Amino acid sequence: MVIFAVLIAATPVTAQNFPARPIRLVSPFAPGGGNDLVSRTLAQALSKSLGQPVVVDNRPGATTIIGMELVAKAPADGYTLVMSSSTLAINVTLYPKLPYDSIRDFAPVSLVATTPLILAVHPSQPMTSVAELIALAKAKPGELFFPSAGTGDAPHLAAELFNIVAGVKLVHVPYKGAAIGINDLVAGRLALMFGTSPTTLPHVRSGRLRAIAVTGRVRSAVMPDLPTVAESGLPGYEAGSWYGMLAPAHTPKAVVTKLSAEIATALTSPEVREKLKAQGVDPVGNTPEQFAVYIRQEIVKWAKVMQAANIKAEAAH
Repeated sequence: MVIFAVLIAATPVTAQNFPARPIRLVSPFAPGGGNDLVSRTLAQALSKSLGQPVVVDNRPGATTIIGMELVAKAPADGYTLVMSSSTLAINVTLYPKLPYDSIRDFAPVSLVATTPLILAVHPSQPMTSVAELIALAKAKPGELFFPSAGTGDAPHLAAELFNIVAGVKLVHVPYKGAAIGINDLVAGRLALMFGTSPTTLPHVRSGRLRAIAVTGRVRSAVMPDLPTVAESGLPGYEAGSWYGMLAPAHTPKAVVTKLSAEIATALTSPEVREKLKAQGVDPVGNTPEQFAVYIRQEIVKWAKVMQAANIKAEAAH
């Protein structure tokens, strides 16, 4: 038995024999959010195509740092992966002393999906368009409050970018989770939010919130009648959230390439695309090299926003 175990441990990981056992996919967020939804949808598809279970492991906390550190320090064999998000790029500037390097300690596999944020207001608010929101914000500076799941997350930075481009001062209220902030908005204690599609759409569809724009470069296929912020008077404005698969650095290239190809195939499945698009999530799928370039571009973009808005965090943990 001991000799057998040693032989298994010594067997090199190649694309041909990978995977030979279950894969753990870490979601550095709590269950029920956008990252969890994308992780579980993709894990189900990959389990079928790879012939081994892909098990989602939720490891929320510390603005995704707990889950990301776990994967950064995991064996580089392809059996521990993480569904990263735009927070990966944001945290580089937000936390100068991360317990990992967002570039050196990970091997990009594929950009899985992107999702615009939805700019939504409480129905009691008078604004029905971006122009009306800007006018009200200028008439009442510092009086319109918006929630986020924590300082420096994608909804927070989308709002700060809006402040910069529109020349207004919407006030940030950080919460310890997106659901709590949305509940306060639905209750009328806040004015508006820049929310991820999976968490915001149900409230818009039920009438508890009123959507006035999306933050993407183009209109959302889920809500095609909703204009973008850019076409509503702020040309060039673009923000959103993304979901991408990473492996620990030094994972064999053949394994990374195989995972990337399997993800691309899964994202062409009508069933997978329908599940994602129903939540306002747009499937992407690209090469490890393309994803690496995208991550670096995101780091630069959000560093500029955080510096302009003077956004800082105390510590990583």
